[in-house]
Amino acid sequence: MTLLRQKKNINPKQNSSMMFKNSLFFFFLFLLIGTITKAQHPFQPKDPSLQQTIFKQDSLLFDAFNRQDIKALGTFFSQDLEFYNDGGGKTDLKTAMENFGSLFARNKASNLRRELEKASLEVYLIPGYGAIALGNHRFLHTENGKQEIGKQKFIITWKLDNNQWLATRIVSLGH
Repeated sequence: MTLLRQKKNINPKQNSSMMFKNSLFFFFLFLLIGTITKAQHPFQPKDPSLQQTIFKQDSLLFDAFNRQDIKALGTFFSQDLEFYNDGGGKTDLKTAMENFGSLFARNKASNLRRELEKASLEVYLIPGYGAIALGNHRFLHTENGKQEIGKQKFIITWKLDNNQWLATRIVSLGH
């Protein structure tokens, strides 16, 4: 009898609030399970050879960046490069190269360098064109005697043109 009275006295707002809290709990539980599952099953490339090829291209490109070698850096980009940066907008090859030159001039003594988070690199074949690479990287430099680290996400579209891999579209996010 007491149980029946308790059920009759449930406030609809309380019931709705309880359902919302339960839904929120299960949403975050599934999100957590998904994160744990992804961590246990890292990206498996369909084409390990392509993954390795693009990893090598990425390494060579950013070796030129880390050496602040503007001429070598330019050899990795197509003439129709589009560079999208959530901190600076869209630029073409000419403007991107000018921006790199200015960045290098401002950072001669800061030991500016880029490091790829290797485990984050994912490479996907684009049949008849090339590949798309996405991942995370860090940019490090010394400022006022202290090491600064910026972490960003990137997407690079690579085109295989006459046996040469060229970056045609770059998206840099998280500035």
